[in-house]
Amino acid sequence: MKIFFWIFTLVMVLLIPGTMMFFGNDFLRCPGTINRVHGYRTRRSMASQEAWNYAHNICGRLWKKTGVRMLAPSLLAELLLLGSSVETMGMWSLGIVTIQVTVIFFTIIPVERALKQNFDQFGRKR
Repeated sequence: MKIFFWIFTLVMVLLIPGTMMFFGNDFLRCPGTINRVHGYRTRRSMASQEAWNYAHNICGRLWKKTGVRMLAPSLLAELLLLGSSVETMGMWSLGIVTIQVTVIFFTIIPVERALKQNFDQFGRKR
């Protein structure tokens, strides 16, 4: 039973870095025209097609790099939990995922900063 829970927590912990790498690659190809369904959608990024493309290039590179950098520490942390109690595995895995989600939210800051430096509020290049 413990090994199945460990496998489950391993998959859950690796899901976020894997998702970031996947969408990082996807964003580098830029999801076409501005839309409200798929992509890096903020007021600044959706101000113009040029800002949209720029935001996806910046965010894509950042997410791909961040996902790769989070992969090894996340895997190592889960390997260290192998053989622990279910409660310990669950609590530590929850902590790892919380850190990963926090990292995702903090990636918004450099993307928005780059947009602000390069585009005005209407999406026109500075």
